[in-house]
Amino acid sequence: MSPAFPLVRTTSPVPEAERAAILAAPEFGRHFTDHMAQALWTPEAGWHDRSVGPLKPFSLHPGTAALHYAQEVFEGLKAYRHADGSVWLFRPERNARRFARSAARMGLPPLPEEDFLASVEALVRADEPWVPVTAGEESLYLRPFMFAAETFLGVRPAERVAYSVIACPTRPYFSAGTGGVALWVSTTYTRAGRGGTGATKCGGNYGASLAAQAEALQHGCDQVLYLDSTDEEGCIEESGAMNLFLVTAAGELVTPALGTILEGVTRDTALTLAPDFGLAPVERPVTFKEFRAGLADGTITEVFAAGTAAVLTPVLGIKGEGYALTVGDGTPGRLTTALRERMLDLQYGRAEDTHGWLRRVL
Repeated sequence: MSPAFPLVRTTSPVPEAERAAILAAPEFGRHFTDHMAQALWTPEAGWHDRSVGPLKPFSLHPGTAALHYAQEVFEGLKAYRHADGSVWLFRPERNARRFARSAARMGLPPLPEEDFLASVEALVRADEPWVPVTAGEESLYLRPFMFAAETFLGVRPAERVAYSVIACPTRPYFSAGTGGVALWVSTTYTRAGRGGTGATKCGGNYGASLAAQAEALQHGCDQVLYLDSTDEEGCIEESGAMNLFLVTAAGELVTPALGTILEGVTRDTALTLAPDFGLAPVERPVTFKEFRAGLADGTITEVFAAGTAAVLTPVLGIKGEGYALTVGDGTPGRLTTALRERMLDLQYGRAEDTHGWLRRVL
């Protein structure tokens, strides 16, 4: 059993009135809780110095390896307050395993699953007053991350690695809520290549996405839709930081196969729940030509994006150079809405958890 993350409480917490004001209107990634979890790794000692203490800045030498070689990975998950006041995590074990896979891909030491879970739970317990009482979809977003903390300029895996977990109260990621989004099909940028870091949750992937996101915004769209090539002869991959799903008239829930895309926890949840709604889950390559034709002839009836922050977000239309296509009748699809509601009901304890996905913290 991994040692606990002992707590040293801050002597200067955010005042209660200020915290209440933040929780009344939380914004994604804007306000942070009072504490952070931490651990260090070196080849000699392995993982050590586990703790939860006051939230504070890192002090980094200008030669810190992560600043130069982007040796860094992270995760994202949420803590949900149920109607009885209890606080739960949703499938955190899958985040822990993906975090370890991401670390291995980036030459970082995998954090044991028990340490991942212990650190997240310890932070939630320390900052329990920050978990919102939901009036809609508020939650406490948790960001575990690790980075190369060694002061060294040289292309090799770092021999000092820092791990931390921070948290912020949040509401739905998209301001449109369940109203839906539009996607811009980029033929300028691709997200990943075979053998690359597409399946890894690392900062470099997201940094490289910012120009594509700006391109989408310039064309009046909310997010980018990536293909696996810079022409429309390729296959669809992801939508920004979210997995993509298609509902077909034949009763299938289709999503691109794994390999160069992120193995999303919400993605797996949607696939698992699909049969409850009469949908056959299918993971396979989808060419853009098939996707565009399916939207035009109605064989693709609904499209949605899936992710921890976005939950299930309806896609109402796509645009590209010289065309604009509407998904269905241009409103959120019936099955998308039903799947979304079921997922939220599970996360907030309003539906029976027959899969054993919820993990109680408090």
